[in-house]
Amino acid sequence: MADVSTATYDLLRARGLTTIFGNPGSNELPFLAGMPDDFRYILGLHEGAVLAMADGYAQARGSAAFVNLHAAAGTGNAMGSLTNAVYSHSPLVITAGQQVRSTIGQEVMLANVDAQSLTKPLVKWSCEPACAQDVPRSISQAIHIANLPAKGPV
Repeated sequence: MADVSTATYDLLRARGLTTIFGNPGSNELPFLAGMPDDFRYILGLHEGAVLAMADGYAQARGSAAFVNLHAAAGTGNAMGSLTNAVYSHSPLVITAGQQVRSTIGQEVMLANVDAQSLTKPLVKWSCEPACAQDVPRSISQAIHIANLPAKGPV
């Protein structure tokens, strides 16, 4: 049985999302450390630029683009560009790192106490998987919803 990271990369590959736009932090490193060779990572030095690049890419290709932001602060940095993506009906699948479950509720730096609410009302759908095994299903659902009319970020 494949681990969660492998299953997620297999899903992204099957859906044509082998380009990842991001500005990683320590929370995202375990996922990115195992990135397959057929994926490419577009690094941006600010999350607003990262999301804007993915927005243009999604519009040009006519289907979803994958974005990986760094935790709550990174998501906050991307909100201006997210607003533009909403009005452009850009199908974006946006993920953000989170602190380990054992630190949630302790308000440690970079933890997002209510991650699902941070991007509302700008996104079509938002979720926080309860466990690692829920990640592939959540991303699959996000890809589907992002591409449904009217397309938009999730």
